Amino acid sequence: MEQYKLGEMEKRFAEIIWGHSPVSTRKLVELREKEFGWKRTTTYTMLKRLCERGIFENNGGTVATVIEKDDFIYRQSQDFIDRTFQGSLPMFLTLFSKNKGLSDDEIAEIQQLIDRYKEGGR
Repeated sequence: MEQYKLGEMEKRFAEIIWGHSPVSTRKLVELREKEFGWKRTTTYTMLKRLCERGIFENNGGTVATVIEKDDFIYRQSQDFIDRTFQGSLPMFLTLFSKNKGLSDDEIAEIQQLIDRYKEGGR
């Protein structure tokens, strides 16, 4: 779903908002101008795109988070697994570990997650 796909600049801008939320649009303009040399209109255009996707909202010049960063990353990951691996996490892990391999620490961490899940925890 396009809602969870961000270009590089959108991602960097979203990181700023998540790090400062709630934040005034004036402050965002200052931060973007300082870091990227963006004009005010560029900042507002980018902000509008992110708000249209439902990630943030701009109420009276104050930008607030609608979808927290961790939840957004989860949704991106789920969308990727759904589109690429027909929703199969085991298929993803199989292909991922086949080429990269897993360290003993990674295997132990995955096993701990599985054990916690089996016990009803999350």
